[in-house]
Amino acid sequence: MASDLKPAYAYTVVYVKDVAKSVEFYGKAFGYPVRRLDDSHRWGELESGQTTIAFTPVHQHETDDLTGEVQEQKSKTRRNQVEVCFAYADVDAAYKRAVENGAEAVCPPEDKAWGQKVGYVRDIDGIVVRMGSFVKSR
Repeated sequence: MASDLKPAYAYTVVYVKDVAKSVEFYGKAFGYPVRRLDDSHRWGELESGQTTIAFTPVHQHETDDLTGEVQEQKSKTRRNQVEVCFAYADVDAAYKRAVENGAEAVCPPEDKAWGQKVGYVRDIDGIVVRMGSFVKSR
C-alpha cells in the first residue's frame, strides 16, 4: 500500500509564447522527437524517455486564475527560475546542432572541475538550456 504513494516524475512544463514553434525548435535543436501537439496548439510534448517535456502557452485562463500568471523574462541579464538541462555523450556536437537550429549561444561547452563538460544556450523564448555530458561516477 505504501508503494502506491511513491510518486513518479511525470513531466516538466515549459511556458512558451508559441507552443508549435517551441516543439519544433526543441525537436531540431536538441534532438527530441515530438510525441504530441494538440490541434489547438496549446499543448505539446516531446519524447524524452521516462519523463515528458511539455509546452503550454505563457498565458492561459485555466492556470493563470488558479496559480497566478507566469512571470516572463524581462532581460537577458536575468534568467528564469527554472533551467532546462540535457545530457549528451557528445556535448560539443549537441551544442553546435542547437546553435545551428536557432538556439542563442551563451557559453560554449567547457570542462568543469566536477568532471562534466557543460555549455549553455537560450531557447527561442529566452529560457536557459544547459547542455552537459553525463557525470562520471567516482
